[in-house]
Amino acid sequence: MQSLTSSLFPARILGHIQTDHQTLLLKANINDQLNRLLTQLEDLEELRDEFTDEEYEQEKAETLAQLREFQAFLDRAVSGNLTLVDEFGAAQLAIQAAISQAFNTPEVIRLFATRNTNELRRKLAQLKADLENNIISRDMFNRQAMDVLTALKRMNEPISEADEQFLASMGGARMLEGVAVGGADSSEIIAAASKGIRSAEGRQ
Repeated sequence: MQSLTSSLFPARILGHIQTDHQTLLLKANINDQLNRLLTQLEDLEELRDEFTDEEYEQEKAETLAQLREFQAFLDRAVSGNLTLVDEFGAAQLAIQAAISQAFNTPEVIRLFATRNTNELRRKLAQLKADLENNIISRDMFNRQAMDVLTALKRMNEPISEADEQFLASMGGARMLEGVAVGGADSSEIIAAASKGIRSAEGRQ
């Protein structure tokens, strides 16, 4: 006897439905794991003063090891799946930045991974206001502003001429160079992920 599902949906359509459902489940799993690890990294930095140096280094090493495992999983998951490449291209770059410690600001890594350009711009505006009001040091401003601007540039977001000059003077444009995934050439990884980001942004 033919099942109700198969009678309602031809095999070809049913196959697409099952594939779409599997993709949705995979995307949800990736998002959950990504958020957990990036929040863990962010919390570690925020609670830095509560750890001894040894405890901090141990916790950070464990978090980075988990990120490397997740990186390998994500690379396998998105391989050949254009939907997932578009969805998680920025996340791949953000994970690479976290592992290589190219970024100094875990919050920026999280915003970069989720392509949250509005929050990145708000973060930059807040940093400028805090510097002007002597709430943060010039060194802290330089490190965090460079992270924000580099993330925006990697997502092909426009920035002001003054910010361009600041980024160039700080060497931020080279920030993600040398990052590799699974032995692959870093320029190819960055180019592929950036293409996916542009494609996704163009459909919004």
